[in-house]
Amino acid sequence: MSRQEKLLRRFLSRPKDFTFDELITLLKGFGYEQMKSGKTRGSRIAFFNQNSKRIIRLHRPHPQNTLKSYQILELEKEFKSKGFIR
Repeated sequence: MSRQEKLLRRFLSRPKDFTFDELITLLKGFGYEQMKSGKTRGSRIAFFNQNSKRIIRLHRPHPQNTLKSYQILELEKEFKSKGFIR
């Protein structure tokens, strides 16, 4: 099992301690890149997928580095809609 598969399995288990850094790694595995310009100021951050032309926008978690449960659910819906997961 690859690192990406293990990370996806962990993400889908909806852990309470899934970090923003883990999310960045997962998104890169799906072909998303962090956007450097545009409406991404402060804690707002955007990721762009060149193949699907989709943008994912979210707030960088703070003060902790862990994602909120609603963020994980929304990202899971996005991944399913794009066919990355079933």
